[in-house]
Amino acid sequence: MLRQIRDFLGIIGLAIGFAFLFQATAFATYFIPSESMLPTLQVGDRLTVSKYAYGWSRYSLPYDLKLPVSLTGRIFGHQPKHGDIVVFMHPTSGERMIKRLVGLPGDRIAMVNGELVLNGQPVPRRHLRTYRYREYEGRIVEVDEFEETLIPGDSHKVLQRTRYMPGRNMAEVTVPPDHYFMLGDNRDNSSDSRFPQMGMVPAENLIGRAEVILYSFYSCTEESGVTCADRRFVTLLE
Repeated sequence: MLRQIRDFLGIIGLAIGFAFLFQATAFATYFIPSESMLPTLQVGDRLTVSKYAYGWSRYSLPYDLKLPVSLTGRIFGHQPKHGDIVVFMHPTSGERMIKRLVGLPGDRIAMVNGELVLNGQPVPRRHLRTYRYREYEGRIVEVDEFEETLIPGDSHKVLQRTRYMPGRNMAEVTVPPDHYFMLGDNRDNSSDSRFPQMGMVPAENLIGRAEVILYSFYSCTEESGVTCADRRFVTLLE
């Protein structure tokens, strides 16, 4: 009987160890808690994150576990690319965040009247529509939806409120070595690298790259004059 218990506990331990190792080195799931990545990601979406896409750092461990501060840098680090949707650790608050990477080391980034300017050139975008939607917290806002092309052949949608909001203009900054500039797709409802509370994100703070939406608990009640998102299970990377 004692041996059976030991064998059972051993199997449970191996299963837990394998699951921990898998989530630390291969894939993990991430729940979207805010509207900063609308319309790409909705509150309630659950997506997979590739841990090996950028290599591993002390922030790669699951369940908010962290390695000692003395262990800095990345193992088998890989450079992200423009347009990646990245999960990372907030440089000051220690929260897990998810944003779109728009600036690599050495890039010059500016915002002019809400338009992203990369290395002196406005990032191409075209207006798709204007509509109203109800925010997760209950307010109704009116937004313009644009299709933005950060790199040729790879477009994504961004939102911008019809009334002026902070963060529409930002003087040009240069992304320092081993740092990245992050933006939310919901440009007027995102705390990101435009603001000093976050600033540039160090390379070692990257956790992984968002790959695909597994499922969603997003819901929306139909209302007159209010648009609900069309929820689909989508691949975030082409």
